[in-house]
Amino acid sequence: MAAHSSTSILKPDVLLAGDTVAVIAPASQIKPDVLLAGVRGLQELGYQTVYSEEILSEDLYFAGTVECRVRELHQSFSDPQIKAIFCARGGYGTNYLLPHLDLNLIRNNPKIFLGYSDVTTLHTYLNDCLGLVTFHGPMVTKDFATANQVDKKSLDAAITGKTNWRISQSPGLQSLRQGRAEGKLYGGCLSMLAASLGTAYEVKTEDTILFVEDIATKPYQIDRMLMQLKYAGKFDNVRGIVFGEMIDCVQSPAQPYTLQEVIMRVLSGFDFPVAFGLRSGHVSTGNITLPLGVKAQLKVSDNNVELEIREAATASRTDRTQAVSS
Repeated sequence: MAAHSSTSILKPDVLLAGDTVAVIAPASQIKPDVLLAGVRGLQELGYQTVYSEEILSEDLYFAGTVECRVRELHQSFSDPQIKAIFCARGGYGTNYLLPHLDLNLIRNNPKIFLGYSDVTTLHTYLNDCLGLVTFHGPMVTKDFATANQVDKKSLDAAITGKTNWRISQSPGLQSLRQGRAEGKLYGGCLSMLAASLGTAYEVKTEDTILFVEDIATKPYQIDRMLMQLKYAGKFDNVRGIVFGEMIDCVQSPAQPYTLQEVIMRVLSGFDFPVAFGLRSGHVSTGNITLPLGVKAQLKVSDNNVELEIREAATASRTDRTQAVSS
């Protein structure tokens, strides 16, 4: 089923201490030791954890066949005991799942869905098709398995339904173009955003605060993907752009230019605010959780960047029960 614009927002239920979190591997294969380390990290935060016996399956470089990975995702959404779905890792392979997803099943069982990198493909598809709020942030084998890799403040704010919370004065946040803008928070890994172009699953960036991040990608490659998005008209109606930490996105240690300069040359014909260095996704430490699909405000001044999440990303279970009964 091809992606289409959604006219309404669909919020999952809040996640509470003691709830059950399903760990899934929708992309690349994972190793047992880091899976167990990540599960322990989740349990230390107070969550029950479950995962399929098939999660350690291997098919080439994937975590099992397409059928296996789709089944894992569908079962996690359909099981009423599971309150959230956290991805084990990214890598590559979520694009294979798109034609096989049961969107009605997911629409009728909205749940917190958390991950980054290759998982961007699922974030944008579920948001575009269903209006489902999803969460760009720490993954089980990459972040919950490692000390200090999860920014717990933003995770808590995102999954417990807080409103008007801010990300500001975060180490590395820089102003590239000043301004103020409001829009729907959207985006993820640049490689995945660019790869969607020309397909039935092409990203829809209109009226968004677009978040863009990547890792170990040379500046000319970043330039090429940004130009591809630019030529496809994906920046024409964007309200503002925030770039991630962009770890190891250098040509060589001696390059006589910065990635920021490369970025702003591509974006020179636009007037929306631009910021750089928000730690979400591929990060050095403290992975920030961003709720995708909710209203956000970006304020960029000469010496300060602030991203405000202006509405709750999750719904209370009381509200959900009342909505279903009515």
